[in-house]
Amino acid sequence: MNSPRTISFRIAPEKVAELDLIAKAMDRDRSYLLNEAVESYISEQKRFVAMVEEGLEASRKGEMIDDEDVSAMVDSWILEEEGKKKRIRARA
Repeated sequence: MNSPRTISFRIAPEKVAELDLIAKAMDRDRSYLLNEAVESYISEQKRFVAMVEEGLEASRKGEMIDDEDVSAMVDSWILEEEGKKKRIRARA
């Protein structure tokens, strides 16, 4: 593994204070949290790029989803979410 490099960037003071509070609560230093955040960001961006590439490849192959099917999927997600909210309210 290459040796770590030091970089600098500007960040709002209140965000530094929040990072320090979290770091203290986790018994870690600020550098650890920032490295974790960067790793998480890189991982998420790689996942997003892979999904876009997968979608583009499906499009090139003509594997498209009809807009009516997409609407039906979205509607089912909305109904599912509304059902969850009703169950939570019923328990309260």
